[in-house]
This record gives sequence, structure tokens and C-alpha cells, in this order.
Amino acid sequence: MTIKSERRIFHKLATVEDAIELLMERSACACGHESVQLDDAVGMVLAESVTSGMDLPPFDRAEMDGYAVNSEDVEGASETRPSSLKAVGSINAGDLPKIALQKGECAEIATGAPMPRGADSVVMVEHTSRRGEVIDVFKATTPGENVASVGTDVQTGEMVLRAGTLLGSREIGILAAIGMRDVKILRRPLVGIISTGNEIVEAGGKLPYGKVYDVNTDALTAAIIQAGCKPLKLGLLKDDYTEIETRISEGVNKCDVLLISGGTSAGVGDLVYKAIDEACEPGIIIHGLKVKPGKPTIIAFDGNKPIIGLPGYPVSALMIFNQIVRPLLLKMTGMPQKPNRVATAKLASRVNSAKGKEWFLGVHVIRKGDGLVAHPIISGSGAIGNLARADGYIRIEEGREFLDRGEAVDVCFFADGDYSPDLVIMGSHCPGLDLLLQILFEREGIRAKTANIGSYAGLKAVAEGEADISGVHMLDEKDLTYNLNQVKDAGLPESCLVKGYRRLQGVMVPKGNPRGIRGLEDLLRGGVVFVNRNRGSGTRVLTDRLIFEAAKRRGIELKEVGTVVKGYRWEAKTHSAVAAAVAHGRADLGVGVESAARAYGLDFIPIKYEEYDFIVSPESANKKSVKIFLECLRSKEFAEMLERMPGYRSW
Repeated sequence: MTIKSERRIFHKLATVEDAIELLMERSACACGHESVQLDDAVGMVLAESVTSGMDLPPFDRAEMDGYAVNSEDVEGASETRPSSLKAVGSINAGDLPKIALQKGECAEIATGAPMPRGADSVVMVEHTSRRGEVIDVFKATTPGENVASVGTDVQTGEMVLRAGTLLGSREIGILAAIGMRDVKILRRPLVGIISTGNEIVEAGGKLPYGKVYDVNTDALTAAIIQAGCKPLKLGLLKDDYTEIETRISEGVNKCDVLLISGGTSAGVGDLVYKAIDEACEPGIIIHGLKVKPGKPTIIAFDGNKPIIGLPGYPVSALMIFNQIVRPLLLKMTGMPQKPNRVATAKLASRVNSAKGKEWFLGVHVIRKGDGLVAHPIISGSGAIGNLARADGYIRIEEGREFLDRGEAVDVCFFADGDYSPDLVIMGSHCPGLDLLLQILFEREGIRAKTANIGSYAGLKAVAEGEADISGVHMLDEKDLTYNLNQVKDAGLPESCLVKGYRRLQGVMVPKGNPRGIRGLEDLLRGGVVFVNRNRGSGTRVLTDRLIFEAAKRRGIELKEVGTVVKGYRWEAKTHSAVAAAVAHGRADLGVGVESAARAYGLDFIPIKYEEYDFIVSPESANKKSVKIFLECLRSKEFAEMLERMPGYRSW
């Protein structure tokens, strides 16, 4: 492989600003123009200025329902001294008037109808009274009153829209008004999409173990459409060098811009950067950005046609698209560079920086009083769910060691508008809560903003006035009670705690229980692999208590449990993660809720019900949406639907 002189491969990382500047300078930003019908021109950019070939309105027309009159005939007319005129016909919108008014005559006329000869104004119908063919007029008019004269809106030869105008409903309206059916627009750039990786499969079919559904093709397609361009899906490719190079060459020939996701690192199995450099001239100019997520981004050219290699992880791919690809596409379409909406918020917790890189960190944004609070979402580059739930992101500059709690940050929002939810709910995620919120939306139209930040963080959010409600299941290690002691410790009144429902906790084992597991005590016999829950979770507190009690009965010291129980230090963060580990054969048993076990087709050995309750902020107790939430929580409808879920019980 020939190494081009301009090629850079992780030797020197570029900044996001460097990447944008390079793309703007070297890309062929003019894609020509095309003629389309008005129906297809919405959201497009006008390629040529448009001059009207006609007057608007094209004839003198009535602006009100009433009577066409000559103003001289009604001069001085009033309620006490009306002018009486003879009605000689009527004219509707679209008619060709055949009436010529003589002195003392009038004609009934509809809004939009052409004015008859001899009339110079319209008296509104409410200022008249009819007696057979005689019309009494109680108000004088002036010449031109209630009449739209020829050319008063648009004149022949007048420029109505300039080249570069973004066509929306108003612009389409004026083009239709002057009789245009087709319009010349800047051709939308065709943007090719290639996704690579042996692990990706197309969404819609069964997902084999070890595979993941392709996210980037569909997500990038949507992003390209939102930027006013046309996407072209060029397929999912395995990690085959020849196939990748061939498809890159095809994409460069067909498209104005080519996006490739996956395989952009410099690892042994990453082939994309090699294929790009071989298929294109001059090839790679930038390989690597000083940013998190998105370090392995590639910027290359074939002539002046840009090829952008995006990381395979969806969060990285979409973040980099928004930062460097979207501005390029907007320039190519001629659309204005519309920045994200930005607002200042206070950081809810301290965040350590990404050393040596700028960091785009997703956040939940909650309104508190007159200001905003940003809750950081710390997750990996593959966590598309967290990106979908985020409201926006903050930029942590390279060189910052940390951002402190309470520090003011600028939040770049993903969506326009100031969305204010009816409810803010922060705490531990639960499918039962999802069901409750679905009922609330369908029955009452209530929209909730949820942030799954865990029980203790949710409790803190309520205590600090950042959330209306928190869903919690906090087990006290001392007395094995749920939630009440923690609410008291937070300085909240007991009345804030509202009983929710119960979830059955138990031991998950493979279908048929091939190891003959009877309970957690079997962990101490050896020969089985355990997957534990994360420290601080209610499930972990319960699990540790039961394991330690069993160890004590067997004379095993607590400090030895981590050695005796194989997998004790292996921590899963969710019930689903425990179930997946057992279902995929990586563990023989784990503890979680029954609903997760059933979802993965596992057998389930019950231990006990845990209590999932709600903490209501004292400041929000009188909000209408909170009252409706509590009514729905206590409703028969919710109880019946909840108990159809495996392992759930209402009180």
C-alpha cells in the first residue's frame, strides 16, 4: 500500500475545528441544480431568483362580502340618512362580471369576486339593509375601500424570491400564486452510507448471540435527511478488505459525500482506513480527533469529494456527524448554518475530564426554579439508549481536569424549543413505572421526563428540588426494611414516601435448572459460577445478607466469601444484565427480578418481594400532574395491568 504524503494516522490528532475547516475548504460544495415540482420543493434552497410574470392580484377584487358601489352614490350615507340603491345582480368569486353599474345602482358581491365596471368600492353587508331590489346603505365609502387593486401585492417584473432562499410554506405559497408549477432548486447532495463489521446484522430478524443490530445506517440516514440531503444505503459489509475497497470506489463514483462507519481505528482488524487510502487520491488527510467520543474519525478526499470515516459505536458516530458532517452538508445544500440551541445550566455532580481530549458529554436537563440543572450521563460510546434519552450535551475543553458540582455549563440541546414536561421523575428504572407513565399519557396526555439515575441519586434529586417524584427500592442493611429510613436520613418527612408495588426477587438459573440449584447456599459448594449485582443496589444488599448468613452456618469467614464463591466480584448493573449472563452460559446463577428471568426464558427460584415505592417532593405535592400520577398509581386499571407482569404485585 502506497502511503500518501498528506496521510496522518494517529501521529497527530486534529481538533474538531481543524476538521471542519478542512472539510469546508477542500470539499466541492456546489452540487448543481435541478427542477422539481412545488410539492417536492419544501425544505429545499432556491437556485435562481424568481421574478413574477404577473400582477397580484391579477384583477381588482372585493375584499369583503357586501355590495359593489360607486362611492359618489353613497356619499354622506349614515344610520339616520341611508343612501338607497338599486341591486342589479350579483357576482361570485370566479365569475366574469357582465354587469356595468349606472348611477344609483349596486351589485351584490362575494369576497374575492372581480369588481364590476362602474364600481370603485365595496360596502360591507353589515352596513346595509335589503328591501326587495332596494339596498339601503348606512355607511359612506371612499374610492378603493374594501377593494384589492391590481398589482397592490406583487407587480409584474417584481423579484419575489432571491436565490438561496430556503423554501417553506410561505415561499411555496407565493410561487403558486404567480402560477409556477416547477422551480429550480440547489440539488440535494447524495450521501452514501456504508456500515462495516462482522458483528452487525440488519434489524428486523433474529439476533444471534455475539451480534448486534446495525444502528448507524438508519441513524445516519435520518440525520442526513434532517440536514436536507438524500441518503443512499450502500450496505452492511463484513471485515473483508477487497469488498470494502470495492464498495468505497463505487460509493465515491455515485455520491457527493461518502460516510463509512466502523473499522476506522488503527488496529489489526480495522481495515477501513487502509481501504480508503488505497481507493482514494489524495486519501486520508486526518486520522484521529482530539475528542471523546469519536477519536478514530477519518477525513479523506478523492479529488475534492469528501470521505468521512466514522467510529462504529453509534454514540460516537452521531456525535461526530453533528459536529463536522452536518455543517458540511448544510453548506452544500445552501441552507443556513443553524446552531444548536444553547442554555446555561448548573452541573448536578462533579465530572472528571477526558485527559488530553475535548469531551462531548450527554446530559439530562431539569428545570429548577428559574434555572436549569444538568445531570451528566456517564456511559460508553455504544450506549445509544442513553443518547436517545439525553436532552443535549456539554463540551468539556481539553486541559480541564474536572468540572465541579454547581459549576455553570453551556448545554447544547439536540432539539429546538423549550420542552417543559408535566412531570420530572428521577430514580431507579422499573418496567412497572414505564407502564404507569404509558397509562398517564394515554388517559390524561401527561408527558414525563425520566432520568434513570438510581434510587439514591433520585432521592437526592427530590430532596434538592430537582425532581417531582423518584422511584426507589432502597433496602436498609440493618433491619431489611425498604426506603423509609433513607427518606428520614435525607431530611424529608415520612409523608413524602408513597407505597408503590412489589417486585419478586429470586435466583435465576438456566431452563431446566441443569445444576440443580436450590438457593444461594449452593454457591458455597463450589463448581458453579455466580454473577453478582453492583454494590449499592438493593439486590446486592439482599444477596450479601443471604450469602453471609449461609457462610456463617457453614463456618466460612466473611473475608473468604469472595474466594469461595466463584464470580462474587463479577458485578452486573441491571437485572437484565444478570439474566443475560445466565442465559448466555457465562454464569450458572444470579439474583434479580422475575420479569427479567422470564424475558430471557430462565427458571426462577423465588426469594422475597422487594418494595418499589415513590418519593414525592413536598414542593410538587400540589401539582395537578403529581396528583393525577398518584391517582393512577392507586387505580384498579393500573393494579390489574401490573399484576399481569411476571413477579409484580400491587398492595
